[in-house]
This record gives sequence, C-alpha cells and structure tokens, in this order.
Amino acid sequence: MSAEAKLRERICHCGASLFRRGLTFGSTGNVSVSLPDGGWLMTPTNASLGELDPAELSRIDAGGRHVSGGKPTKEAFLHRVMYRERETCGAVVHLHSTHSVAVSCLHGLDPHDCLPPITAYYVMRVGRLPLVPYHPPGDESLALAVEKLANRHHAVLLANHGPVVAGTSLDTAMHATEELEETAKLFLLLRGSSIRPLDAGQVEELRRRFPS
Repeated sequence: MSAEAKLRERICHCGASLFRRGLTFGSTGNVSVSLPDGGWLMTPTNASLGELDPAELSRIDAGGRHVSGGKPTKEAFLHRVMYRERETCGAVVHLHSTHSVAVSCLHGLDPHDCLPPITAYYVMRVGRLPLVPYHPPGDESLALAVEKLANRHHAVLLANHGPVVAGTSLDTAMHATEELEETAKLFLLLRGSSIRPLDAGQVEELRRRFPS
C-alpha cells in the first residue's frame, strides 16, 4: 500500500472515530492531511465522517485547486489558510462539536482567549484560543479572518460555528480538537461555580515546556 493510500485509510478511520463518539454528526465537519507535494487530501462535501470512502476523498494541489475525488467542502479555505500560514501544519480538523459550538455562542467571551486554562493538557495541546467573529459558512471573508490568526494560533474558535485546529500530524490535530471539546464541556459544567484555573505562572511554565 502506498503512503497516500495509507493516509486515505487513516483519514477515514479518524472520521469514523469522531462520528462514533458524537464529535460530529450528519455531514458536518471536515478533516484534511497534507501531502509531500504541497497539496492535501480532504473529506468531500456532503459526506458523513462516519461513512467515508478512501477513493472519494478530495485531492487538492499546492495551488488550492481540486484535482481528483469528490467535490471539496465549501470550507476548504479554512484548511488552505492553515497550511499556507503554518509551515509545520500537517493536518487540519474542523468540527461543529456540541460543547465547543455552545461556547462559541456565549456573550462576553474574551476574543483573544475564549476558554480559561482549566487543565494542564488544555494549555499543552491548545494554548490560547482566539474567537473569530461570525461570518457566513463558506464566505471568503471567513478565510481572511482566520488567516489573520493562523500564523500565531494553531486553534481558533469560529463564532456560532465551531473550532478549526491544525496540528503537525493528524493525530496531534485530533488530540488537540478533542482536548478543546472536553475543556469546553468542563467550562459549561462549571459555569456559575467558583473555579480555580491554573495561575499565570503555571500556564507560562507549561507553555515554555510544551510549546504548541
């Protein structure tokens, strides 16, 4: 099996895992992995991540053009800007996961960092999470808004929409996305309670030891 064939199988396996665990539903969400030639493989539009066909994954070239497979999602630009702005980007995961979307709908979030540092693993795997103002799905204005943040943040939260997370590999992007969702769930569970997040010194030490 070629390296690309293995990547195709891996994307489908990860998509099925996300779907089984309720992190995506219907035909929402998309996953991509970079290729050595500068292009990437991506889940196609209107496809359930729980029922992906390796042969039907969209293949995008280094210039962002669709060259084979199913029609790309209208949100392909979210992946394009992450690959373009982050040299180490090897994969991108975008979900409409319930708790992260719920947080993205709250009034009064800090637009520079949506979630408090509740756990060490959130700081290690996600870091700071800026909020991208609302733009209609598929609108190129959303690409420009994400592009402004992508070179400084590997994870962003789209207002009233969901997270976009880049990683050096599909595994790291998946793990960070899952950590973000669990932290969003904790944040919502703890609302109204007196919480004790990590202090500034603890956060800085984690960021120094585990740069994201």
